[in-house]
Amino acid sequence: MAGFRAGRRRDAVEPQAPDVELARRAGSALIAADERLRGAIEELGFAEAELGADATGDLGGAIVQAQALLTEAFRLNQPGPGREAARHRVRVVQLCDEAAGLLDEHTSALAERMARARRAPEIVAAARGDIERLRSQVPEARELVERLAARYSRAALAGIEGHPAEAAQLLGFAEHSAAVAERRRSAGQHGAASIALEASVDAVHRAATLLDAVDDFEVEALQAESRLGALVDESRRRLAAALAESRRHGVADAIDELRAALAAIPAVGVNTDPIAHLERLRSAGQALDAAITGARERAARPVPSASQLRRAVADADRVLDRAREVVAGHPGVIGAEAQDRFARAEHLRLDLRHHLDGCAADAALDDAHRGRAMGAAERIAGLASEAVRAARRDIRAAARPVERTGGRLHRETASAAMGSPTAAA
Repeated sequence: MAGFRAGRRRDAVEPQAPDVELARRAGSALIAADERLRGAIEELGFAEAELGADATGDLGGAIVQAQALLTEAFRLNQPGPGREAARHRVRVVQLCDEAAGLLDEHTSALAERMARARRAPEIVAAARGDIERLRSQVPEARELVERLAARYSRAALAGIEGHPAEAAQLLGFAEHSAAVAERRRSAGQHGAASIALEASVDAVHRAATLLDAVDDFEVEALQAESRLGALVDESRRRLAAALAESRRHGVADAIDELRAALAAIPAVGVNTDPIAHLERLRSAGQALDAAITGARERAARPVPSASQLRRAVADADRVLDRAREVVAGHPGVIGAEAQDRFARAEHLRLDLRHHLDGCAADAALDDAHRGRAMGAAERIAGLASEAVRAARRDIRAAARPVERTGGRLHRETASAAMGSPTAAA
C-alpha cells in the first residue's frame, strides 16, 4: 500500500512524456522566434543605412507587433504539469509561429526592394534602351496608321489612331522619370528614387503595348477582310435556304436582319470596317439559324387550335372535380401522396385561369400562349388522375380487414379511420 501511494505521489509531481515534449517544443519555438526577431532588427538597420528610413516599408511596425507577441509567449511559458500549463504551451507555439510569419513576410518584401535598389543602375540603363528602341518605332506606327486610314474607315481606326502620339508622350514621361530616379538616388533619397524608377518602367511598358496594338490591328483587319468574302457568300446561301421558312413565325425578322447586314457592306474600293462587318454578319447568321431551328421545332409540335384548348381545359376540370370529390369525401383516410397531387393540380388550374383571363381581351391566343395553356391543361389532368388513383389506394387500404382472430373479423381500425362507428361482428 505504501508503495502504491508513493507511486501516485511521483505521478503527481513528475510530468508525463507528452508534457515534456510540449515543453520542449515551446522552448525551441521561443528561441527560434527570438533569434528571428533579432535578425529582423539587424536587417532593418542595414536597410535604413542603405535605402533610408523612408524606403523600409512596414518592417518597423512588424517588429513592434512581433515583440508584443513574443512578450506574451514568454509570459505564458511557465513550468509545471497540468492541463492549464499544456494549453499555455500550445499557445506559446502559436504565438511564436505568428511572430515568425509576420517578420518573414515583411523582411521578404524589404529584401525585394533592396535587390531592386541595388540593381537600379541596371534597370535605368535597360529602361533607357527600351525608350530609344520604342521611340524609333513611333514614326513607323504613325505611317502605318496613315496607310490604314487609306484603306479602312475612321470608325475602324478609332481605337488605335491616337496610339502613336500617346506612346511618344509616355516615352517622354519615362525618360524624365528615369532621370529623376538617378538624381534622387545620387542624393541618397532611395525611397523617392524607387518610386520614380517604377513609374519609368511602367510608362515604357504601356508605350510598348500601344505600339503593339497598332501592329496587331493591321493583322486583325487583314484576317477579317479575308474571311469577310467567304462569310458573305455563306450568308447569301443562308438567305436562299431561309426563304422557304419565311412564312414561319419569327424567321422573317431574322432574314431581314441578315439582309441589312449584307446591304451595309460597301462596294469595293470604299473604306470600311471589316472587323465590324464580319461580326455583324456572324451574329445575323447565327440568329437566322436559331430562328429556323425554332420554327422547325414548332412545326414538329403542332400548336393546338382554340377549340382543342377549350376541350382540354374542360377535360382537366372534370378530372379535377372527380379528384376533389374523392379527397373531400373521405377525411382522415387520404394520404399525403394523393393530397399533394391534388393540391398541385388545383394550384396549376388557378394559374391557368389567371393566364386565360389575362388574354381574354385578345381575339385569339397566339401560338405560343395556346401551346403553353394546352401543356398546363394536360398537366392538371395528369396530376388530378394521379390524385384519384392514390386516394383510391388509401381508401382500399383503410377498408381492408386488418386482423382475424378466432373466426371473427375485426374492422375497428378501418372503421375508425373512415370516421364511422365500429362494426361488431
